[in-house]
Amino acid sequence: MISEWKTFLQKAGAEFDDTGVASFGNPPRELSVAITGGTIADLSHYGLISVHGEDAADFLQGQLTNDVRKVDPGHSQLSGLCNPKGRLLATFRLFRHGDSYYLCLPAEMIDSVIARLRMFVLHSRVTLEEASDTFVHLGLSGKDPQTVLEACSGQLPAEIGEVTSGDSQVVVRVPGIHPSYELFTTPEQAEALWAKLNVRSAPVGAEAWRLLDIQAGIPVIYPQTREAFVPQMINLQLVDGVSFKKGCYTGQEIVARMQYLGKLKRRMYRARVAASTPPRPADAVYCSGDPDQSCGQLVSVASHPDGDYALLVVAQINRAEGADSLHLAEPDGPPLRLEAPPYPFPHD
Repeated sequence: MISEWKTFLQKAGAEFDDTGVASFGNPPRELSVAITGGTIADLSHYGLISVHGEDAADFLQGQLTNDVRKVDPGHSQLSGLCNPKGRLLATFRLFRHGDSYYLCLPAEMIDSVIARLRMFVLHSRVTLEEASDTFVHLGLSGKDPQTVLEACSGQLPAEIGEVTSGDSQVVVRVPGIHPSYELFTTPEQAEALWAKLNVRSAPVGAEAWRLLDIQAGIPVIYPQTREAFVPQMINLQLVDGVSFKKGCYTGQEIVARMQYLGKLKRRMYRARVAASTPPRPADAVYCSGDPDQSCGQLVSVASHPDGDYALLVVAQINRAEGADSLHLAEPDGPPLRLEAPPYPFPHD
């Protein structure tokens, strides 16, 4: 994290953990206001990888699940990186600023993704670097932040994935239950915006922002779930994170075969669970109809203001949409309560 920005946040009441801002002193209230009102969050628990050089676009086109040719200064996209078996090594938002592409993903994924991509550079004129301290990274959600951000930054991107930018600032419209934006800017601009937003919006920690991503059904790959899912299992194609027309990339044959020739047996659902210990990504899920083996895994977890946990969970479709009950960690573990999906599922 940029040192002067961290100092500013400390003076603003931020409490830190190993990954970034844990909270601003009242986690239950922060979770509640994230669902009901306007929030501003430091997103330093996410990091950036910069990719630049003459061959950067062609290089990324041969590695990522989405069509990099559609990423320009006005458009970002969700995308993924697969192994040759079509299993996801990472998910991220890809945007462009200046002469660089940026991959935005959990900070703990940075090193492994850079190492993986460097395996394929060969003679390409491409440079890969960690760039997490290039910008202050903020998340804004709600109508109040939208009004203030527009007053400070000018016209905002209207559609999900669209981008507006200037010399030292990038604003991306992202999915959310409220109007939501991610802002990449300088410490000076971030401090000025924070001061204006703090009057009518609540500062929140990383857990509250994770909750908003779960409510929006946005999948995130963490180290625990690396190589656990093909893109369709986590609904990446339903949030415009996969192109089936772009041509070859690592793992493309498996992903395309699943789309056109196979039958999807697992997909991602939104759920809630009351558990005595916090669930974690990759925790197993069991179903009542077949207790001898797991039928799914957790993708993302966040505390919910009602006192339980919000989840994204990959589960067998016939179990999740049938008469079976789903349980966390053990066949007789806490029951999962499936919630309405945030976007429509295709008819199988």
